[in-house]
Amino acid sequence: MSHRVASAIGEYGERLAGEYLTGLGYELLDRNWRCAQGELDIVARDGACLVFCEVKTRRSTAFGSPVEAVTPAKAARLRRLAISWLRAHDTHAPELRVDVIGVLRPARGPAQVEHLKGVA
Repeated sequence: MSHRVASAIGEYGERLAGEYLTGLGYELLDRNWRCAQGELDIVARDGACLVFCEVKTRRSTAFGSPVEAVTPAKAARLRRLAISWLRAHDTHAPELRVDVIGVLRPARGPAQVEHLKGVA
């Protein structure tokens, strides 16, 4: 798969994940925030909780579900990125959470969204 196709699939998944979270009543605070350690796909507020969300999009489950792509090492990196985001924005919240949203976009039919809360 070309980089251009992979990027388009990723952007589609992130857009769908943002719409999904907004539909749940989350307030989106940031998208594709980057620093030297990496990137956070979505930062949102769920009530008093700040949610740092990784979005994984796949076209099939040939290599597992999208959420299975988030390994323990990736989850640890997401926690470090969350701390960097908090420092950069001088923001505090009573509760923090790292979530994963998996988007499966098959060739036919609607996309499927899987939301795992508090993975790290």
